[in-house]
Amino acid sequence: MKLLFVADGRSPIALNWITHLAQGPDEVHVVSTFPCPDVAGVESMHTVPVAFSGAGGAGKTSPGGTRAIKLRSTIRHWAGPLTIPAAAGKLKTLLDDIRPDLVHAMRIPYEGMLATAADPAAPLLVSIWGNDFTLHAPASPLMRRWTALALQRADALQTDCWRDLRLAHALGFPDGRPELVVPGNGGIRPEIFHPAEGDEPHTGRVAALLASIPVDAPVIVNPRGFRAYVRNDTFFRSIPLVREFCPEAFFVCPSMAGISEAEAWVQRSGAGSSIVLLPRLTPQEMAQVYSRALITISVSEHDGTPNTLLEAMACDCYPIAGDLDSIREWIEDGVNGSLVRADSPEDLAGAVIAALRNDDVRQQALKHNRLLIQERAAQPEVMKTIRAFYTDMLDRTGA
Repeated sequence: MKLLFVADGRSPIALNWITHLAQGPDEVHVVSTFPCPDVAGVESMHTVPVAFSGAGGAGKTSPGGTRAIKLRSTIRHWAGPLTIPAAAGKLKTLLDDIRPDLVHAMRIPYEGMLATAADPAAPLLVSIWGNDFTLHAPASPLMRRWTALALQRADALQTDCWRDLRLAHALGFPDGRPELVVPGNGGIRPEIFHPAEGDEPHTGRVAALLASIPVDAPVIVNPRGFRAYVRNDTFFRSIPLVREFCPEAFFVCPSMAGISEAEAWVQRSGAGSSIVLLPRLTPQEMAQVYSRALITISVSEHDGTPNTLLEAMACDCYPIAGDLDSIREWIEDGVNGSLVRADSPEDLAGAVIAALRNDDVRQQALKHNRLLIQERAAQPEVMKTIRAFYTDMLDRTGA
């Protein structure tokens, strides 16, 4: 197959999917909506900015934290759709030149919108990511319109949770077209994310970053970084409450080093020595952090299936997450994790304390989650399903 991906070429989620397929028999082309390095193994790389994605820092974590992210998102929601027609002309030229067998747009804003406007001759598969419907689509009239157009145009749909498949049909995706529910990043790589074997030592940068944490200290990791929909305020406010019960606990926060908002929360919490702000880490480094932690925290107001949540669960972290429909597809409260109100530091602290108190509950969850990840989220099997879906999609559309 000749595949063309319209994606954010910087995204670990997209790259996990694209690089795996590029290693196989298919010819893979990438049109990135953001400037990015070349992806190893692909036939060609192109950049088509849309919704101001060519501007420096667009789409990245801002030093200003949540407020700056929300402001940038608001601007993109209202003005970004106005840039789609011009960008679609550039994508159309590339489509005519490459002539792919299948076009895969990885999320609706703005890749699916861009591909819809370019109207490829090849079948169009659109992926839905966690906030496409619950956060982005309602954000402005043009976002609602372009979301509906993308769903009506899509020849097939891939979502990372059943909730979004239901919402897609409610918003206009026609019945009877091919559809697939699998993790949005193509699955968890077992060679990276797996339970620690014995006393695996931390190496390289991770060993230095975590050197201040005593070997026997309980570690809680918040891997979400700063996003407009993640309730880091709830997380930081919960820390003093947890430390009243467990003063020896440490809180590790990847992708927060150097961000002024995170530094302000550390000062405000009065627990500065117990909070470790880390830079952005590679997947291999994240796996080492998860292997050191007992608990992972993912409290948000909008989400599909967070990849960091599945990665942490694969590494035997006990998951505590916001109580959302999509998260309930993976976590049964009190069985293999805990679900809390995303706006309640008290609920979050209570769940952390309960997990720290009860080794039996954590061990039960670990066994459950190992099997769950193996059955539903292991990359080798997920990617086999994905490639079979591509083939079936082409057969059903007559391409």
